[in-house]
Amino acid sequence: MPGRTSIRPEKTQRVASLAKSIQEAPVAALVGFRGVPAAAMQKMRKELRGRGHPIVVAPNSAIRHALEAAARERPALRPLLEHVTDQTAILVARGNPFGLSKELDETRSPTPARGGELAPKDIFVPGGTTSFKPGPIVGELQQAGFPAAIEKGKVVLKKDTTIVRAGQPIPRNVATLLTRLDILPLEVGLDLRALVDGDTFYAPAVLRVDLDAQRASVGAAHRLALGVALELAWTSRTTTPLLVSRAHRIALAVALEIGDISKVTLPHLVGRAVRQAKAVADLGGS
Repeated sequence: MPGRTSIRPEKTQRVASLAKSIQEAPVAALVGFRGVPAAAMQKMRKELRGRGHPIVVAPNSAIRHALEAAARERPALRPLLEHVTDQTAILVARGNPFGLSKELDETRSPTPARGGELAPKDIFVPGGTTSFKPGPIVGELQQAGFPAAIEKGKVVLKKDTTIVRAGQPIPRNVATLLTRLDILPLEVGLDLRALVDGDTFYAPAVLRVDLDAQRASVGAAHRLALGVALELAWTSRTTTPLLVSRAHRIALAVALEIGDISKVTLPHLVGRAVRQAKAVADLGGS
């Protein structure tokens, strides 16, 4: 038809291949990579591919078409379409989605601000002596809101300061001074936007859990439950050996207290008698 734009076969084939990998992989995730330098992105992709988590970078239109095609066979993928914004990549994987989220978080590293970015959290500047030499830098710091002064020939920040609040833009002059103070307020790395594991959709906030804290919490709960079970003498595969061991200790203590002689108690009773006799002999010698 006149005016109709033709789609190159290689593009159609690429979308079909991407749709197939999304549909067949247990885990499909959308990953943002805004601000990641090309060299760093190449390294991250290589490391994740080595772990069996290949990342495919494609135009957002191709990702949308691939998701729509895959979602016809696997409807759980459809919510991912809402998260195809900005610079987006597709990651397909097998395994634990929580572990995958942690892997992506570990790709993030501190980076300096250039000015104009929104502070992801409060930017805190500690007070104390700086490495700056006295001079115009003091005025620059003061103009940018840093509590700078000269004391004993050194440039100091007189108190701890929150120089930019979370969500506020970082002024260019503040960004320059933060870099000179070796304060890197931003992070660069792969940003997990959304994930589908099987038929379950996960938002990033659900996946970002402190696994070490969770393990510690489960361990504490286990110890508490075990203590209660032992107190109630509840028998199970876990508690029975501990209950038998405790009963043995109690029975042995009672038998020794009343002087009951048996194959088990005799060595303990003889040992106690020897120690008592030695104590008496020592008193007589003194």
